[in-house]
Amino acid sequence: MLLLGTETLLKSNAKLSMLMTRVRALSVEFRQWQTRCPELISTNPDVLVKLGKQELQKVENDLKMMLSTVASKNRRLEEDLKREQQWLEDQEQILHVLNRIEHEIKAQDEEISQESISSKKELLCELQNKMLQLKTSKKDLLNTLHKFIEEHFPLPRKDGIAANKNPSEQPAELITLNEIIEILVSKLTDTPHEPYVTINDSFWVPYIELLLRCGIVLRHPEDPKRIRLEAFHI
Repeated sequence: MLLLGTETLLKSNAKLSMLMTRVRALSVEFRQWQTRCPELISTNPDVLVKLGKQELQKVENDLKMMLSTVASKNRRLEEDLKREQQWLEDQEQILHVLNRIEHEIKAQDEEISQESISSKKELLCELQNKMLQLKTSKKDLLNTLHKFIEEHFPLPRKDGIAANKNPSEQPAELITLNEIIEILVSKLTDTPHEPYVTINDSFWVPYIELLLRCGIVLRHPEDPKRIRLEAFHI
């Protein structure tokens, strides 16, 4: 449920992460252009002004198209967020009811008579079935989240954005975002007194920055190379 609650935030920040990577790539290209000596198309000021206006118009059209696309995606993300919030409220209500039923059963356990044992067993069976359904639902949601992360947060490809980087700066083998989250969850579960995980070359930096911006993980106050999963309380 913790990971599902952050799904929408991951969607909202995915585009920003890609754009930041694109900015870095364009910066490298810009520096390369600065070192070149391009040939002048014309020395006529009128021709140069006309060409400049045409280029600016093209850039303006591209930016308008990008803005429209981003705005459309943002609207869809807002709709998804509303649906996820409603689902979360429904699940919290179910959990509240189940906790109340469990508390009532424990409080009345000593007062149960032999005549009511049968009906209480039926109620307990119903409660167990509901808990099983919740566990099944949780498993399905985690599988869905796993597939979502694999689809929308893949590792960088050699023919993709990461190809613009210096190969010497690229880790030999990167682990997926799912694996990073699983490592953090396992560390928090197995050793809650020491939940920090040390970042190494297999952790892709944009993944770590994304998790930090979303508030899913926190850095060690004294060692920025160590991170831990943020503990959420419902």
